[in-house]
Amino acid sequence: MKTPEDLLRENVRDLISLVKKKNKKENSEEVQLRQIIREFLKLELREAKTPDNDPSPHKSTGINVLEDLLKKIIPVIEDDFKLLTTADEQRESYRAHIIQATVQTLTPVDLNNDAPGQADAGLEEEVDVKISGDEGDEEEEMFIDINPEEKEEVEEDPRDSFGIEGKDTTGRNMAYTTFKKIESAIIDAYDLLSNAEDQELFFDYLVANLKLYFDKFENEIKPNVQEPTNQAYDTAKDKQADEEESETLDLEI
Repeated sequence: MKTPEDLLRENVRDLISLVKKKNKKENSEEVQLRQIIREFLKLELREAKTPDNDPSPHKSTGINVLEDLLKKIIPVIEDDFKLLTTADEQRESYRAHIIQATVQTLTPVDLNNDAPGQADAGLEEEVDVKISGDEGDEEEEMFIDINPEEKEEVEEDPRDSFGIEGKDTTGRNMAYTTFKKIESAIIDAYDLLSNAEDQELFFDYLVANLKLYFDKFENEIKPNVQEPTNQAYDTAKDKQADEEESETLDLEI
């Protein structure tokens, strides 16, 4: 049977153990809290040092619209352009066709915006011509041919009308496929603009950026990298060349 002293010692040990566990738990929670606060401070400091990478909008709406368009079409152009690796002529043809198609697509839109009444005037002129020619052709139009000759229609390849004479056809075909992907995006972006200055900036900068990106892609395909050198190597190389030249002269003598 336990004596009162034994019971007292046992209770004291239990109490000490309980206090130790409580202190250990509190210390663990304090360490975790300190760690959370430390990580939070690091994050705040990192965000304070990180610059704002989102540039401010340009003062021209036309340039802002163009920038948004380039983000959509340039990756498409780059992927297709870099598939043409057999010959330089393929990429040169692709480049020329994309730029020409862009110019030809936007030019009619620009003309219609500049002179909206010209289309109606042309339509009226066409109608007048047809009416004036009806009297002379009256007898011919009265004849009804009940056995018309069936003419075999040859379906024209749309890439032929898209192409530039003398340019590589592989580059043309790839450019035709690419432009079908991006044509509507270009027209929709330009159609947002009604201000003449915005339209002009959009058109000029679009063509210029296409050319600059093509230059960039071409350099990435065929980088002109010069091998690094130093004075010691150049000196040793010149010395070796002089020795070889001297040995050649000795043999000739």
